[in-house]
Amino acid sequence: MAAVAAATAASLMMSPVPQAAADGCPDVELVFARGTGEPPGLGRVGQALAGALTPMLGGRSLATYGVNYPASVNFLSTSSGATDAENHLGAAAVACPATQFVLGGFSQGAAVISMLAGVPPLGNLVGNLGSAPPMPPEAADQIAAVAVFGNPAARFGTPLSSTGLFAGQAVDLCSPGDPICFPGGRDRAAHNGYEFPPYITDAAAFVAGRV
Repeated sequence: MAAVAAATAASLMMSPVPQAAADGCPDVELVFARGTGEPPGLGRVGQALAGALTPMLGGRSLATYGVNYPASVNFLSTSSGATDAENHLGAAAVACPATQFVLGGFSQGAAVISMLAGVPPLGNLVGNLGSAPPMPPEAADQIAAVAVFGNPAARFGTPLSSTGLFAGQAVDLCSPGDPICFPGGRDRAAHNGYEFPPYITDAAAFVAGRV
């Protein structure tokens, strides 16, 4: 019996260990930038997206990262969110080369993601808001999908679904009448329902189809 146990232990030690199990890397990571005035973390839309996406992943693991930036009424601080997201992605891509990244943002957080895509979040209306450092190639290669909600850039004709680095990989959701993202929009309440269907479920389905 002791010989059998020893042989079994030796066999286990020689067997390859799956990378995710060995280093704790998730299969998918959601990197989400919250909206203006929300407390640090994913924010309500980011939390809803993580919740809707999880059952669509077929048992694969999902980790989340809330972009660290002020999310204040000072829109000029948005660039610090883009810098934080890029720093995180660069480090995470090196540590977890098999992880697929999903980027997302709501309102000002969508402007953070626009900066990552090389898209001016407010067009050319208010001058230079700053820019993110160049996207690390290894991180760019691991970005599988992007989902933004109430994106200010969409109001100026540059939605991420068709503009910038993530064109073709992104879904850019805007409620009709939302003054933040819809040209001529005047319904302020339209900016407050993105954590509910159909927006959140459509975004989760889009992402799940790409990871």
